[in-house]
Amino acid sequence: MRRLLVVAHRDELTGFPADIPGFDILLTGPGKLLAAHELTRALDRTVYDEIVVVGTAGAVAGALGPGIYEVGDAVQHDVFDLAGVRGRHLSMPERVEAGGAGVRIATGDVFVDDAEAVALIQSLGAQLVDMETYVYIWVAQRFGIPIRVLKAVSDDAQDGATTGWDEAVAACSRALYERIRADYGV
Repeated sequence: MRRLLVVAHRDELTGFPADIPGFDILLTGPGKLLAAHELTRALDRTVYDEIVVVGTAGAVAGALGPGIYEVGDAVQHDVFDLAGVRGRHLSMPERVEAGGAGVRIATGDVFVDDAEAVALIQSLGAQLVDMETYVYIWVAQRFGIPIRVLKAVSDDAQDGATTGWDEAVAACSRALYERIRADYGV
């Protein structure tokens, strides 16, 4: 089975070895546009049986404690439809599903670190927030490839979250690699 391990930020790989048997590794860069571009390019070049995304996410209003969570579905928190409804895009689905049970994550092109943004994201039913997952799932669906998303809580998406992420990312990366080792026997 050929798998693609996808990560957005280089620091999220600090706990991983350079080579993981059975996995190619793709570093996309942060944000929806880079994520869509790089994942699409990778899937155009190579056929994969599964995409496994690992990375960090902020907890929305303390909805989840520390740990690693599997994502069940994703919404976008930084889009609006013509009627001004948050989370609805003009041409993209309101919600994309990863294919299994799990938590909801809200994706947007901003690092969320204030109470007002958190309240808006919370209204979408999300427990986690990040900058890429919605697009990873959407692209995987377009290619018909199963996707699994594992996110480690790095911070509470509140004031000071940027500092919290900088301090937590290495520990999150080590925990994510241990989860990959346990789940995939590598």
